[in-house]
Amino acid sequence: MLVLLPPSEGKTPAPPTAPPLDLAALSHPGLTPVREKVLDALVAASGRPDACEVLGVSPGLADEVARNTTLRDAPAARASRVYSGVLYAAAGLDALPPAARARAVASVRVVSALWGALTVDDAVPAYRLSMGTDLPGIGPLAAAWRGPLGVELAEESEGRLVVDCRSAAYRAAWTPAAAHWVDVRVLRELDGRRTVVSHHAKHTRGVLTRHLVTRRGREPRDADEVAHAASALVGDALHAVELGPAPRRGPRTLSLVVV
Repeated sequence: MLVLLPPSEGKTPAPPTAPPLDLAALSHPGLTPVREKVLDALVAASGRPDACEVLGVSPGLADEVARNTTLRDAPAARASRVYSGVLYAAAGLDALPPAARARAVASVRVVSALWGALTVDDAVPAYRLSMGTDLPGIGPLAAAWRGPLGVELAEESEGRLVVDCRSAAYRAAWTPAAAHWVDVRVLRELDGRRTVVSHHAKHTRGVLTRHLVTRRGREPRDADEVAHAASALVGDALHAVELGPAPRRGPRTLSLVVV
């Protein structure tokens, strides 16, 4: 099983006394050359007078953008701690018992605009950059990462079930070719009608991620088995779990229904 997550927009900086970023120590070393280029381009762009506009963020985030200029020397902490948005709060990946943590390290990958792909144990600093950015000197980031991620994650996903919890911008950076690929969708049911939700979707995907790395037994190996695993959440976190039919191409859709 390989669970793919997006990063969170909200990030918690590492303590000032934490060791600085060490690119060579990150997992997926085949991504290091592109990481170097994207990092250099981000540092340069973040020092521009129009940095917020270039990075597509509001002026209220100017301090976070300015922090990008010191990323090479910034203190770094485990990704499971730095990513602190709604999905990660629900997943609780930084507070797992030893066996579940080992499973999370082996099975969860964060697809990132700056780092390409990370394990939850990779140490990174807090930063501000989204995959939808057209970064000066690099271009659209999803396109820049597509080739390198295609090499790294294709090899890692071979023969494994891919549980895709990414948002659309991060899905654009890599399309799994795995025989067993499930796209996780969250729907709200109200008065018999179902609609796609956004904020609650992050929470629900986090709940599913935590369940998959903490449940007893072997990991799911295909779409039917992950749907069966998710069904244990019905009555508590979920109203229903539905698995769509197998398409001719692309993923099967796993719908998690909330009320």
